[in-house]
Amino acid sequence: MNSLHDMTVAELAQALKTKQVSAVEVATGFLARLGGNPHNAFLDIDSEVTLAQAQASDARLAAGTAGLLEGVPVGHKDVFVTRDFATTAGSKILTGYRSPFDATLVQKLGASASGGAGMVTVGKLNCDEFAMGSANENSAFGKVTNPWDTARVPGGSSGGSAAAVAARLVPAATGTDTGGSIRQPASFCGITGIKPTYGRASRYGMIAYASSLDQGGPMARTAEDCALLLSAMCGPDLDRDSTSLDVPAEDFTASLNQSLEGLRIGIPKEFFGEGLAADVRAAVDSALREYEKLGAKLVPISLPRTELSIPVYYIIAPAEASSNLSRFDGVKFGHRAKDYNDLVDMYKKTRAEGFGNEVKRRIMTGAYVLSHGYYDAYYLQAQKIRRMIADDFQNAFKECDVIAGPVAPSVAWKFGENANDPVADYLADIFTLPASLAGLPGMSVPAGFGAGNMPVGLQLIGNYFKEAQLLNAAHRLQQATDFHLRKPEGI
Repeated sequence: MNSLHDMTVAELAQALKTKQVSAVEVATGFLARLGGNPHNAFLDIDSEVTLAQAQASDARLAAGTAGLLEGVPVGHKDVFVTRDFATTAGSKILTGYRSPFDATLVQKLGASASGGAGMVTVGKLNCDEFAMGSANENSAFGKVTNPWDTARVPGGSSGGSAAAVAARLVPAATGTDTGGSIRQPASFCGITGIKPTYGRASRYGMIAYASSLDQGGPMARTAEDCALLLSAMCGPDLDRDSTSLDVPAEDFTASLNQSLEGLRIGIPKEFFGEGLAADVRAAVDSALREYEKLGAKLVPISLPRTELSIPVYYIIAPAEASSNLSRFDGVKFGHRAKDYNDLVDMYKKTRAEGFGNEVKRRIMTGAYVLSHGYYDAYYLQAQKIRRMIADDFQNAFKECDVIAGPVAPSVAWKFGENANDPVADYLADIFTLPASLAGLPGMSVPAGFGAGNMPVGLQLIGNYFKEAQLLNAAHRLQQATDFHLRKPEGI
């Protein structure tokens, strides 16, 4: 049997089920790897809580009442509220906050006694403050480093989740994707991550950034592992989440190993133009050739409004953020300024002290585009173009089954490279934003390595509710390549 930390979710689940190892042994092994908090990936760890959950898993395994992933460790991005761990969303304004309930996705992956998959929570993972960022440099509790090169960013905002999986600190983690925050860090850290169709997995208990875009999903080393987690995460939550879709849960592992013969893979010309680094293009092209060997057919397509996705996203998302973040005012929970003269002064000082620069920037942008005189000129126009971007995808899917291309224009950049130019970070999202604006499922699959031996991800985008098709395509690529098996030096 491989070392516990080198085993995939599927391998660990099988080892636990066949009693080759106990849940307590697995939890103890992973907790031992967290000493010193490598890569600053975690924000809260409680070994007593984790071991208690592991003991409960062992009892269920012995009694034959185990869940699908009973006893397998998982880390949760710190925008998912948890009853047994602190939740900060990477922000000082939520310092000391502990939720009275678990987010739906935490519950669905958690104790099987409550209907979950039986996974054991190792801790809460670092992220850009309120999920706002593309590099994980915006966390109030310090940056996360990339396990492949600690001088480089891990991607964001789910950088803690991606780094933890890549460094074998956890076999799997939850992430959230608003404009690419599962796919881009998965690409930068050489792991697999999938954003399902918007509304397919509940948003209840996920601290909101942009409500019409935010979507939770799994991050792991393989497509098979992501299929296992996504099977547990999806399903309607109509009573608690008004954006939840009434679409039944699905076993995404059932479609793995299907032939790709005749699969039409659309290649958007807009994803391969000026601005795409040569090393990234070479890795993506190599992965596409593998698909041809597997029987797929590459079809040229166009997504003509790709470039418009950046201004559209950075109008809509900040507009929704300016509304969502108004609840963080120091009155009911989290940080409150110590010295103030009256209620208004308390609001101002609390928010000035509690929010970081990027959050303030987006709140101010959002307030501006929603203000009188600018709402029609900016926000309404952005919503109209968003609809057109979604239509572009539907026109493309008449010619293909899956769309493929790069996740990001480059490999992970070094810390500080974009420090004085926040727009540079925004531009890095150009290939992930369109699918987010359209609410489509998308994923990142390890596709090779670029400059500095840094990972490159291949992005796969499917039509609505086609997660099984995406996961199968990713799984077949991983059967033909070994990029997902490689790990950073010294791990």
